[in-house]
Amino acid sequence: QLQVVESGGGLVQPGGSLRLSCAVSGFTLDRYAIGWFRQAPGKEREGVSCISSNGGRTNYADSEKGRFTISRDNDKNTVYLQMNSLKPEDSAVYYCTASGAPTFQTNCLMGRGTLYDYWGQGAQVTVSS
Repeated sequence: QLQVVESGGGLVQPGGSLRLSCAVSGFTLDRYAIGWFRQAPGKEREGVSCISSNGGRTNYADSEKGRFTISRDNDKNTVYLQMNSLKPEDSAVYYCTASGAPTFQTNCLMGRGTLYDYWGQGAQVTVSS
């Protein structure tokens, strides 16, 4: 059974850092691109970052560039999202998702998330003083 499980969320003060982890099971991570999305109350889901299957390409939403870093450890079947300089507007439920789309072998896109097949339950991130 294919599973995606997020962890590492929590409460952090503005300017602080958190690292989210996405552990996958039931499939070989190096055949899947991984995306991070988030959804705040009353807002649409939005793409945060993604990493291609081969790990050679990453993309970030404009508001996350320079603050967030996505990485993957295929040996541990885990993808990480390091989030620095957090702002209150980063507060949301963060979802990890996997895509086996062939075009995502060497590239990745977030879009609306429709190209992603397997979704986790989400991890709450709250940035507040």
